[in-house]
Amino acid sequence: MADNPYAHYKRMQVETASQGRLIIMLYDGALKNLRIAQNSITQKNINGAHNSLIKAQDIIRELNGTLNLNAGEIASNLRNLYLYMLERLVEANVNKDAEKVDEVIELLSTLKEAWDSIILKNKSSIAP
Repeated sequence: MADNPYAHYKRMQVETASQGRLIIMLYDGALKNLRIAQNSITQKNINGAHNSLIKAQDIIRELNGTLNLNAGEIASNLRNLYLYMLERLVEANVNKDAEKVDEVIELLSTLKEAWDSIILKNKSSIAP
């Protein structure tokens, strides 16, 4: 069976991305799934909401699992924040609560903005 060109493109993006870019991609994936979950909750699509919330939780678990806790207080604070988000998403999934999803979207969006600025700053310091 031939490889889907889109799947091949996405795989190449991941395989060639820098560590910072991979983190941004994870944040983007989590936010995308959380927005789908919100929409599914609004439309009373229980299975769609559940599946999207599980995908977002998996991504946040991955972000949490890759933290280097030897890096200091920032890593420890991020771990606590990721664990809090996971707790809120479990609650959101059990109750199909869009407000809890919204809370996590706000937290992740703020973190993603910080990562975006860090990566942009690093790119500009590398450019001639």
